[in-house]
Amino acid sequence: MIDFTKIDYLKDGNKRQKRAFEVLTQYKILERLQPYSPVLAGTIPIEIDIEGSDLDIICEVDLRFEEDFLDDIMFSKLIPFEADVKVENVWVNGERSIVLNFMLEEFPIEIFGQNIPVIQQNAYRHMIAEYRILKEKGEEFKQKIIELKKQGIKTEPAFGMLMNLENPYEDLLKL
Repeated sequence: MIDFTKIDYLKDGNKRQKRAFEVLTQYKILERLQPYSPVLAGTIPIEIDIEGSDLDIICEVDLRFEEDFLDDIMFSKLIPFEADVKVENVWVNGERSIVLNFMLEEFPIEIFGQNIPVIQQNAYRHMIAEYRILKEKGEEFKQKIIELKKQGIKTEPAFGMLMNLENPYEDLLKL
């Protein structure tokens, strides 16, 4: 099993994973987010990304101190000065969350913060479940997921369609 809490595995991955490693390392993204236990989640780590897929970085953030988190990001120069940053406060599964979106080189970046340890956040848990399913079901299944994603279907619903899951967001967490 890959240790997804570190990004070293990207160095030996496919072309896009190697490029993601270069960008994340060059800009010291995870290093600068270290106080928030950052983890790269989503489709790129498990090789089911498509063109335009973003780098999803999940963080543990005490949102009582949201301004400190935003200041840390801005003052650490994590986000390039010229970047257009979109910041949203959202509720996800009953939890207040913060989402920052911006571009870095060719990658859309999404930083997602919740006051939950990252390995307990649904994004991480979904990724681990999807990784295990992909390992179990093989390359043909993986290619079917990628094709569905190219048709505009989000990741969890794509798994749900191929696995006949009634509620893929919840059912994946049970696997």
